[in-house]
Amino acid sequence: MGDRFYTIGMAGHIDHGKTTLTKALTNIDTDRLKEEKERSISIELGFAPLKFKSDIQVSVIDVPGHERFIRQMIAGVAGIDLVMLIVSADEGVMPQTKEHLDILSLLGIQRGIVVVTKVDRVDEELLELAREDIAQEIEGTFLEGAPFAFVDSLSGKGIDDLKDMIEGMLSEVPSRDAKGAFRLPIDQVFTVHGQGTVVRGTIYEGSIQEGDILEVLPQKVKVRARQLQVHHQKKERGFAGQRTAINLGGIAKEEVKRGDVLVSTQQYATTSTIDVSLQTLKGLNYPLKQRGYIKLHLGTAEVYGKIVFFDRNQLDGKDEDTILCQLRLDEPIVTRRGDRFILRRPTPVETIGGGLVIDPNGQKYKFGESTIELLERKREGTPTERVIDALKTEKFLTLPQLQKHVDLQEDMVMASLNELIANQEIIQTDQSEYVLSAVYEEIVDLIKGDLEEFHEEFSLREGKSKAEVFHSLKQNYPMKLLEFSLSLAQKEGKIIKRGQFIALGSFDPHFPKKWTKRMEQVVKEIDANGIQVEGWDHIVSRSQLPSQLQEDLRHYLIRTKQAFALDEKHMVSSTQLISAITKLRKNTKDEFELQDAKEVLKLSRKYLVPFMELLDTLKLTVRNETKRQWQKAEYEKWMNQK
Repeated sequence: MGDRFYTIGMAGHIDHGKTTLTKALTNIDTDRLKEEKERSISIELGFAPLKFKSDIQVSVIDVPGHERFIRQMIAGVAGIDLVMLIVSADEGVMPQTKEHLDILSLLGIQRGIVVVTKVDRVDEELLELAREDIAQEIEGTFLEGAPFAFVDSLSGKGIDDLKDMIEGMLSEVPSRDAKGAFRLPIDQVFTVHGQGTVVRGTIYEGSIQEGDILEVLPQKVKVRARQLQVHHQKKERGFAGQRTAINLGGIAKEEVKRGDVLVSTQQYATTSTIDVSLQTLKGLNYPLKQRGYIKLHLGTAEVYGKIVFFDRNQLDGKDEDTILCQLRLDEPIVTRRGDRFILRRPTPVETIGGGLVIDPNGQKYKFGESTIELLERKREGTPTERVIDALKTEKFLTLPQLQKHVDLQEDMVMASLNELIANQEIIQTDQSEYVLSAVYEEIVDLIKGDLEEFHEEFSLREGKSKAEVFHSLKQNYPMKLLEFSLSLAQKEGKIIKRGQFIALGSFDPHFPKKWTKRMEQVVKEIDANGIQVEGWDHIVSRSQLPSQLQEDLRHYLIRTKQAFALDEKHMVSSTQLISAITKLRKNTKDEFELQDAKEVLKLSRKYLVPFMELLDTLKLTVRNETKRQWQKAEYEKWMNQK
């Protein structure tokens, strides 16, 4: 078995001996700041390696106990595998002991040891009273039933027993996933002369090796891991659970800060809207109102924002509660499903609660039961249910995008997709994008409904332009999805394309029932007078058709080749045009002049000139100065089409 890496956190009230105990366990003083030395309290996080003869390797985190430095405490315990709750024998449980215990519970810590320090200061009777007091305080928490260790850090009493206890408990703890995507929340940034920017943190997931190309989020700055150190020892690789310092190339110290996250893949994304399951603490001093201002602590990041409820207008905070809600943050953060967080009120300062991120890609939802049901599925749902919900929300996603939304490994997402494809619940495009079948049908129904209304009102037109159809739909659906849906609907015959227009597959342009007789009369009048037809405006004005229908009818007759535009003012029927062309061809030579046409057709110049220009347009004749040449092949082809 290879080495296993763990992180232990020490929590407890100020001056209860956390730093002294850390030194007794590791022989390292974690109070590294001058101010800490002078004040004899921990302000920043302290770290030290704890060595065992077995394959277990441990990083010990000494977190600040003072209330003013609670943010550092939260950052320190966010990624631990085992906690030691430190309580001094002479003072017992104190305010920060209780708050630290609350925070540990909210962060989902499941394993711990209660370490009673400074046992040399009390007699056996007082020590037993302290133990009973602590046992009462931890009743009902994750530490209920946890082992107790009694130590005197200065003399070393009980330290070896505590080490054995730690090793025994960790031997039963699964090591972190070193195979997944690398993620390290940054808690320290500094420069080393001659080397440049160095960041430090605990590797949450995955592994890293020298030379890896990484990305600092949320800035999205590409960097290279030049050198690695684990507890001041140079290493070529770092693994999940290890306290690691990384010398970064490609970024200045001013460009990176505590709270940023170092990642290896695009699986992680920045977000400012997250759906969460929030467990509140009992006895808040003040209610938390809808869209109330909050401070989020997640990993090493702390960000302000607002809380949005979907089933209430405020959180009373009288009793403990678990609610589904959303956090809308002032700045982007990096998180994923299952991450733990703490929520605090900025002013007056108090811890509201904590919980789990259930979707790092939250959307705007409506207030009500349907949203709560959606969030419950996100929290409790199967991978397949989560894939369905992601596609309901986002409509159209690739496999990598789906992975980000549901926060599952590729093989799990693919298994869900294959199941849904087999059940015909989703459709896969040629570019491996996915859409719910129900969403596709929904889009097609909307397009068909739009076209039905259009065909009803404009039955003479070929169809409606695609841009017009998409205009209202693109507000709710990605344009790429609309294009795909239209293309598939065309293949299925539900919709047809006519040039730049689209129409229902069952639709053919026709005279509207209400105006059929009047339109037929217009066609009859056009056909009545040969080429010397009356002006179009005069004919349609007598029909009393609405002006829009007059124009639609004109385009319809031309498009269906029932009539041709002789010029801007005159329309000639196809029957009369063919008759005149046939007569002219029969009675003229291959090359003829305008006067020849006039003698054959008996037309005035008003009609003859546009008639001859129409023949040129139809490519039946070619004009050469004053003469025209019949184009025999084009003439035969055109006449056969008629």
